[in-house]
Amino acid sequence: MARTTIHDIAKELHTTAATVSRALNDHPSISAATKETVKATALRLNYQHNRAASSLRSGKTYVIGVLIPSAEVSFFGSVIHGIEKIAKSQGYNVLLFQTNEQYEDEVQGVQTLLQSNVDGIIASISKETIQYDHFLEVKRRDIPLILFDRSLEGLDVPSVMINDYKGAFMATEHLIEQGFTRIAHISGPQHISIFHERLKGYVDALAAHGMKIDGDLIMYGKVTIDSGRTCAEQLLQLPSPPDAIFAAEDFTALGALQAIKESKWPKPGQIGLVGFANEAFSAYITPSLTTIDQQTALMGEEAAKIFMDLSQKGKKPDLPPQKIVLEPLLVQRESSIKRKPKKKSIP
Repeated sequence: MARTTIHDIAKELHTTAATVSRALNDHPSISAATKETVKATALRLNYQHNRAASSLRSGKTYVIGVLIPSAEVSFFGSVIHGIEKIAKSQGYNVLLFQTNEQYEDEVQGVQTLLQSNVDGIIASISKETIQYDHFLEVKRRDIPLILFDRSLEGLDVPSVMINDYKGAFMATEHLIEQGFTRIAHISGPQHISIFHERLKGYVDALAAHGMKIDGDLIMYGKVTIDSGRTCAEQLLQLPSPPDAIFAAEDFTALGALQAIKESKWPKPGQIGLVGFANEAFSAYITPSLTTIDQQTALMGEEAAKIFMDLSQKGKKPDLPPQKIVLEPLLVQRESSIKRKPKKKSIP
């Protein structure tokens, strides 16, 4: 069967193709009754919008490319949900590419999205990414590029981040207020700004409360469960082990919790633990994990709004790229509550 066109709908309704096109696109000059009639007829005639033809006319594909390090992490899924909410409301679709936390996959992802003629790219860099020529190519083509969560020094593009420094300060201060006195930190790769900022927040919180900064209590992990477990095991084997751990993110914290549970000392409830990200599992493990919520859905929405603004208004000369910094939220659960040792009953 031949594909139904707007001309077929126009002929059926004894009107013009221009009127049908405006009605299907909710143009304000078309009455609500006409829009309803046109859309009902389009549905009856099995009309399918020809995006390819529209792209040729408008120069837009109405597709946003999104690069994420891992689809297995609920953090990124929540950000995508926020991006899609705004994108769909403006008639855009989302094309997703997973980099698996690898630089080469990220480069391939950017090339794939560019070959797909996306109208813009919203990305969070991989753990391996240090060079960014592939992102400079996006800028060279004058395609909007927005970073979220993780950024790169020197890549001057719009971004949406959480206040990582403040979140880490809050997490560490919370442990101090609970009465913990020897607080360790398991950080992540320091070339990624979020982990550098979280380390600074931890150090400054200790200093603000007059506590000693002990280099033995700072570990640099790989942001995985296994790495968190290994780092925590090393910390617990110190001659003077920590009584609390602030992990750079929740998967590291989960690995640390495994190490705590398997150690002879201390036990869960005797050692404080705080993560960062508020992953979906954090509320359901035992003990439930105190963490920092990064307002992920809002992060995605704000990134998509920046794209829409750039797409509609174009790049404004001589103005610095927009930088949005969201407020972190402390989610207090069982893992950070200091439990007093039970008094032995006198026989």
